[in-house]
Amino acid sequence: QVQLVESGGGLVQTGGSLRLSCAASGRTISTCAMGWFRQAPGKDREFVASISWGVGNTAYADSVKGRITISRDNAKNTVYLNMNSLKPEDTAVYFCAATPSRYGVSSALTSAYDYWGQGTQVTVSS
Repeated sequence: QVQLVESGGGLVQTGGSLRLSCAASGRTISTCAMGWFRQAPGKDREFVASISWGVGNTAYADSVKGRITISRDNAKNTVYLNMNSLKPEDTAVYFCAATPSRYGVSSALTSAYDYWGQGTQVTVSS
């Protein structure tokens, strides 16, 4: 079992930055693919970014490419989401997800992840 706790959300103006953290406990995430997803009111949960273990291959949704970076620190059992140039359409609850995976592989599918955090609210004002 993996417990995931997100932090770092908040209210920020358009163009601002935030850094989300996802702290894992219960087992190491060093052999887990990690993902960030978001869900806006009335919308489905959508993929934001993912990172594999090992080589740290990353993938991003087109809507966030160039503005958001995912990274991991296995020594701290933590994954990060650095968000810059934030837009009102980035407003959502952001969720961290984890799943044991093959080397170098991650997924953009919610169904691929076994463990989820409770989410952290990000609000971008215009």
